[in-house]
Amino acid sequence: MTRYKIAVLPGDGVGKEVIEAAMMVLDEVGFKADYRYGDVGWEFWKKEGNPLPERTIKLLKETDACLFGAITSKPKDEAAKELSPELQGKGYVYYSPIVAIRQLFQLYANMRPCRAFPGNPLNYRDDIDVVVFRENTEGLYSGVEFHPVPGELRETLERLHPKMEAFKEIPSEDMAITLRIITRRGAERIIRKAFSYAREMGRKKVTVVEKPNVLRETSGLMVRIAREIHRREFSDIELEEANIDAMAMWLVKNPERYEVLVTSNLFGDVISDLAAQLVGGLGFASAANMGDDYGVFEPTHGSAPKYAGLYKVNPVATILASKLMLDYLGEKEMAGRIESAVAEVIREGRVRTYDMGGDASTLDMAKAIAEKL
Repeated sequence: MTRYKIAVLPGDGVGKEVIEAAMMVLDEVGFKADYRYGDVGWEFWKKEGNPLPERTIKLLKETDACLFGAITSKPKDEAAKELSPELQGKGYVYYSPIVAIRQLFQLYANMRPCRAFPGNPLNYRDDIDVVVFRENTEGLYSGVEFHPVPGELRETLERLHPKMEAFKEIPSEDMAITLRIITRRGAERIIRKAFSYAREMGRKKVTVVEKPNVLRETSGLMVRIAREIHRREFSDIELEEANIDAMAMWLVKNPERYEVLVTSNLFGDVISDLAAQLVGGLGFASAANMGDDYGVFEPTHGSAPKYAGLYKVNPVATILASKLMLDYLGEKEMAGRIESAVAEVIREGRVRTYDMGGDASTLDMAKAIAEKL
């Protein structure tokens, strides 16, 4: 059997505990790998002024995939105050390490499966099986922001766009600008990824979720490219178009109507959390960050500092993230066994973590899933 090189980045807080749980399941299913643990997160920000040290980037480049835990993240000013005294005032600026990894490795596709496992008391309905494809490197998360707004930029915008007239009385120090950047390359990659997944998995419909009636240029480009790709390459699959605000309502009203959603970065972030709550919340929400050459697999919850060390949180999201990693590596049989084991434990209902109304620990849940394997 292939022996893979896998980077493991537990991160902060409960990230270490859910990674421990996932490793129990990977060992039990028979996955053979050379696991290489790396440094990421808040402790390294405080000690080194860098939450993603260069040694960790090097580690990622030497591995086949990465299993990621959770990180603590705070606003810029709060983060600066927690730096070690010798680092304060030296120009260090906090950034999200997972966002940096996505951009550095061009992990342009964030896939969020949201499947309701029957027997989960947190399910909104038991017939939900939606997969969200979120563009992962562009949009409002591109990181191109300004505050205060530089005079040269402001003058250029005022010269080029009449809508800036509405802000002429606002001082530049009282204004912040974030650019929503959508490129043809970015749109084509994520839309093609969503359609390809639909075809591979036998799904009949892809819904592009944007707001072209207001965001005419950026959302307009996404929708136009979706139509082009559908017409040229995937005419056997239905293409549906929906506005992001309406989709938030329709997902609650008729979630069973949707199979694959594809959208830009911020919209995908929001709508995938909504879809996750319909199937139990963040304790069940796993994500695959995939590019052409690398993949990072993670639960989508945070580090939950108040629960750190208690082994209380639900590890299913991280276990399902490990399942997505196996899928990515081509180990479909093992991936399917893990998902089936998760489904069986939830259906039986004998082992439930606190969010499900039970008192099982993080490792109790992992052991129950491992036993089914």
